[in-house]
Formats: sequence, C-alpha cells, structure tokens
Amino acid sequence: MLTSHPAGRRLLLEGVVQGVGFRPHAWRLAREHDLRGWVRNIDGAVEIVVEGGEEAVGRFCRDLVERAPPLARIDRVETSGRAATGATTFEVDASMGTEAGGSRRRLVAPDAATCPDCLHELRDPADRRHRYPFVNCTNCGPRFTIIDDLPYDRSRTSMQEFALCEACSAEYGDPGDRRFHAEPVACSACGPRLRLVTTDGAGIEGDPIMSAVALLRSGGIVAVKGLGGYQLACDATDETAVAELRRRKHRPHKPFAVMVADLAAARQVAAGLGSQERALLTSPAAPIVLVRARRPAGLAPSIAPGHEHVGVLFPTTPLHHLLLGELGRPLVMTSGNRSDEPIAIDDSDAHRRLGDIADAFVTHDRRIACRYDDSVAVIRLGAPALLRRARGYSPAPLRLPVDVAPTLAVGAELASAFCLAAGRDGFVSPHIGDLDTDDAVTAFMESLDHHRRLLRIEPEVVAHDLHPDFASTRLAASLGLPRVAVQHHHAHVVSVMAEHGLRGPVLGIAFDGFGLGADGTSWGGELLLCDWSHAERVGHLRAVRQPGGDAAVRHPARMALAHALDAGRFRDALAALGLDHDQAAPSLAGAKPSQIAAQVDAGLHAAPTSSVGRLFDAVAALTGICVEATYEGHGPMLLEQAAIRADAVEADRVRYPVTFAEDPASPLVIDARPLVGAVLDDIGAGVGAPTVARRFHDWLASVVVDAGASLVVTHGVRDVCLAGGVFANGLLLDRIAVGFEGRGLRVHIPRSVPPGDGGLALGQVLVAHARHSAREG
Repeated sequence: MLTSHPAGRRLLLEGVVQGVGFRPHAWRLAREHDLRGWVRNIDGAVEIVVEGGEEAVGRFCRDLVERAPPLARIDRVETSGRAATGATTFEVDASMGTEAGGSRRRLVAPDAATCPDCLHELRDPADRRHRYPFVNCTNCGPRFTIIDDLPYDRSRTSMQEFALCEACSAEYGDPGDRRFHAEPVACSACGPRLRLVTTDGAGIEGDPIMSAVALLRSGGIVAVKGLGGYQLACDATDETAVAELRRRKHRPHKPFAVMVADLAAARQVAAGLGSQERALLTSPAAPIVLVRARRPAGLAPSIAPGHEHVGVLFPTTPLHHLLLGELGRPLVMTSGNRSDEPIAIDDSDAHRRLGDIADAFVTHDRRIACRYDDSVAVIRLGAPALLRRARGYSPAPLRLPVDVAPTLAVGAELASAFCLAAGRDGFVSPHIGDLDTDDAVTAFMESLDHHRRLLRIEPEVVAHDLHPDFASTRLAASLGLPRVAVQHHHAHVVSVMAEHGLRGPVLGIAFDGFGLGADGTSWGGELLLCDWSHAERVGHLRAVRQPGGDAAVRHPARMALAHALDAGRFRDALAALGLDHDQAAPSLAGAKPSQIAAQVDAGLHAAPTSSVGRLFDAVAALTGICVEATYEGHGPMLLEQAAIRADAVEADRVRYPVTFAEDPASPLVIDARPLVGAVLDDIGAGVGAPTVARRFHDWLASVVVDAGASLVVTHGVRDVCLAGGVFANGLLLDRIAVGFEGRGLRVHIPRSVPPGDGGLALGQVLVAHARHSAREG
C-alpha cells in the first residue's frame, strides 16, 4: 500500500495569471485535494505555498496548469521545496508588491466574449442579472479596454466610477465565487446603465433594447457602444438597410461582417462550417471568421459583393446577445467610423462623426479606455491565422526567440499597428488603420502612450520603415530616440521568422502592393535571402511603370495598360478594357489611353514597380472583374474570388507560360510579359473571367515554386517564409505551400499577426535588435 508523505512546495507562476481568477482556482483545487497553505499575487506573478500529502501536492501542481482558468496563460512555473509550517487551512492572502513598478512586467488578458455561465444568467428570469447587458466574471468581459493603469484593480479602471452594491461586494470578496476580484463586476443596482439616444443626444423613452430592435426591424441603422469602440449595425437580411449603410459610411464595396446569435444561425449563412471555424467563433477571443458563404443564405446581396466568403462573428458582449436574441436575425456589425478612419470610442466624438450615419445610439456610461477594433481570423493550411489582430488577441504578448532591449517598432503607413517589445515579450498593438488623417495619427499616439504606460516599457530604440515620407517614420523621428530604418519586405519576412523562432537564413517570398526598396524604387514582388540583420534580393518580379502613382492603385486599368505596354500588347488591352486610344475614360481617372502610354514611355510620374499587388490589379482590370478600387486590395480580392468560382477542369486545360528574364543586375527575374499576352489571348478568345483568374493564380504559384526551388538549392536553405499582404489570398497561399512542400521544403506563414502591414512591426523589432546588437558587439 502506497503511503502519502507530508510535502511542502512553493510555486511561482508567471504569464497572464492576474485578473483571470487564478487565486480562486488555486483555492478551489487546494480544497479539492485537502491541502493547506496560501496563494497571493506578487509583483506580476502568482505565488503559492501548498502543504499536504506528497501525492496530493503532485496532483494539485498538475491540475493547477492543466485546469487553468480559460483566460490564463502560464509562461513559466518555478517550483521549489519548502518545509511544512503546519498550516491548517488554505487561504487567499492579500496581494503583495501591488504598487506600480516592480521587477516583473504585468500581463493583462485581452477582452473576452461572454462566457457560458454569464450567458446562462443573462437568460435566466430567476437570476438577479437577468437581461443585464454588462454581466461578466473572471472568465469573460472587458479587460484592456477599461484599464487606466496597472496593477489591475478596480480603482485603476473605468469601473472605479461604480461603487459595488452589497450583493456584488460579497461576490467580489468570496474566493469560492467566480466573481472573486473580478474588477468589472456589476449588476443593475450598481453598475453601468444602458440608454438609447437620438443623434442629438436626447434620450429615447422605454426599454433601450426593445426600442433599438424596433428601429433595426424597420430598416434603421444603430450605433452600438461595444467593448473597444462604437459599431454600426443594421438588419443583415434587409438589402435597403445595408445599401443605405454603405451610402452613409462611404463604403461602396468592401465586405461587411455579419453577427449571428449562435452556431445554428452561423450554419444558415456559412457553408461547410468546420470544427476549427466553430472553435474560433466560440472562443473567448470571438473574432470575425471568414467562411464560405451559403448560397442562398438569406443575407442581403450587398453584404459581400463579388465574394464567395463572408465574415461571421458571434456576440462579443451581453448587449449583443440581447439585441440578436430579440431581433431573431443576423446583424451587420461593422466599425463605428467612416471608411479608413479610427473607430469612435468617446461618446461625444461618436455623435460628431457618426451622427449622419446612425439613426440612434445604443450607449452606456462605462468609459472605454483604449480603442480596439474586431479581430479577423481564417483557417489557413489547416490552422487558424489572423488577418487583423485586435480585440480578443492584443495585448497578449508574442514570445520572441531572443531577449531584446526595450524597443518600439512603428510599422508602416497602411493597416497601422506598432509593437512594443522588451525581453522575450513582443506586444503587437491592436489594428489602428491607415495613417493618412490627423485623427488616425492621434489615435496611434494615444494607443502608443496607453500601451507604453501600462506595459511599463520605455523604449531605448525605435524601428521604422525605410520610406522617409510615411507618417509612421515621421512619428519615429519625433521621439528623439536612436532609430533603425528597416526595409519593408525584409521586415515582412522577419515577422514570420520571429513568430516561428527562425534565425535564418531563409528564403522569403514577400508579395504586396508597395514598399520602398533598398535601391530606392517601388518593390512588391520580392524573393529575399534573409536573416534578422540582412536581406539579399535574390529575385523579383520584372518591374513596370506605375502611371500616376496612387491613381493607378485606385484605377487598376492604368496598371493593365502599363503591363500591356511592357508586353507589346497595348491595342489588345484597349480592346479588352473597351477603351478608345484618344478618348478620356473614367476608369483611367479621366485620362486618355494615349496619355497613359506617353506617361509610361517618358517615365513621368510613373516610377517602376515590381509589385505583385499591381500585377493582380492589372489582371483584375483586363478581365473586367475590377476597374475601380474602392478599398485596399479590392481587385486582388475579387480576382481570388472569381478564381474560386472557376471550373477547375476547364482552367487546367491551359497553362500560362512560366518564364524568367535575363538581367545581369539580378540573379532571377520573373517575367510577366508572356503571362499578360496569354491573358489577353484568352480574353480575346472569349474565355470567361473566372477561368482566366484561376489560370493566373496557377501561373503565379508555379513561377514562385520554380523560382524558389532553384534559389534554395543555390543558397543552401530549407525554410521558406511567405509574407506580405498578397498572402491574405488563401488560394494562392495553398498552391505555393503545397508546391514547396512537394519539393521537400519547410513552409512558414504568419499566424499570430497579419500577413500584411499589420504584422510588419514585429519583424522591425528583430531587425533592430540584430543590428543594434551587432553595433554594440
């Protein structure tokens, strides 16, 4: 018979272990295993002393980690023996070292969607929190969006304005309750209050939920104050309402996300909802998940025009659950802003900026301390990947492969996000948006100041993009810190390397719309041999002129003509685009094709670009799929969706020629001229746009795999990193990954950060570290 000897043990747990119910978790386990001792928060960690039978102590230590609270993240457990003190109970002690400062960085759990227990209370008529739109506990609810400062105590959050009632206070102080030290805890007697107000701020009588639902049912648009900012909502089944929201928001084509009540409702709008998509939808992060749309799904046709996928998310707050429960239909749930502006978080700012979009505001008196948009996720190569990192994921740190000095990386100009890093932690900020307005720059600085204060990181160096005119570069210059300029595509590749712990060298395939190259020209179709500190351009797409700069991005027909001129097929392109040589055309921003040709020939405001994004634009225009772009990646996205609709057998009948150009200045140049000719031949022969789109994707995947396979042999590498905004394209990503893996290579893609510029700052951090370390060495 085994005997259980007395044992004493001290444990110190680091990670996201404060504010997530870890102390009551330890208290309950100690009672379950009949152990004695105590647990307390101490300087950003949790300290536990436990005494009892050796076997029971062992089970306690195992369960402590394996059954950790849902929002906890344990990064390190330090265990040591300890002489038994003869304690007779297990207590939750007062926290130690809770003053600001301390030797450890305090990590905060991201905001989390409503947990099943709170949802049950919300729906239970017998519960005192029945229909209370702010129900939460230690397993869910607001976190970073209400925190003013750390340590995470109620007095340092926007909940400080709400004094606990007697019932909530009793829950807050009871370690056996799941609301023990849940800082946002509240009820209808003591917590935030919901209101429905008009656009001029006047209150609307009656139940705010029911009145808002009546407005939504009648085709109205409602601004809803969510966790990290305002959202705009309308009935997703009402085409008139959706079209009106597009008109008011100045968002004519970019897809809207759809919020559904539960999995049953998700299955009504999504086809083939897999286990991983279901897991993402129901996770505490509750991101928008891109899934194949069901046809017909009952959604308004203009929810996602031209797209085979739809972005679906579950309710992220009790308020959303109440709205959907009463409406009984899906809701469009989109950012509370005009296109490309930061989302509104302040009530007065929301009324100023959204007053001519919304018909009414569902608001409340809990202040939002930090702006957070919704995250967007998708399944790529059999696992989740983020296309936008925000609510539910940020500010959880990413584990870096090396210790770094306190560093700030400011990203680029579009899809802006910064990264604060120190030690092994890299904190990628939530998605902020394009830095092309004063409001966006202000939002960036506010978020940076908030994160820097809460994370206690005072950067010693700042990394930024190589482009001197980016707003982010100017911001970096204004900080008065030592600066490291990082080439755009190098940062993209190193971002993937950082996430997967790769030191290099690797072959990086960096495809996007634009990044300033090391030679001062526009890059975007790059094959790079990379380690953290250096990037060698070992291949690229043949450059063509980009007539009119950004005008060519908004009017892809300009790029179609530029590529056709390079391929010697200008007249065929005119026919495909339906243009007359000497007649001004709206698709060319009012220019004549002859003027575009002269502009390209003279190189006047027509800098050369190797951008794959611009090649996508050209093919999208030639096929008629997209002749005017109203959002970033418009043409490439629609080209991918068209390719998905194509008949694979028909597309496979023809393979576009894979060719490489001779260029003594570069080891390998991908030549798109024969491709453009083949595309125009197909169009002239009446081949449908989906088939051409599919053949184009197959061509690009083939040329990348052939080029990459040659380069890895030449340079002796086995790891390939796919980076840049083009790799938001799942069809292309799958084909390239399968091709490389078939050649015996290891393929790595971004997962925890976006493939585009929203993940750029993570790579900038490691490049800055490597170069700074090399200088000091």
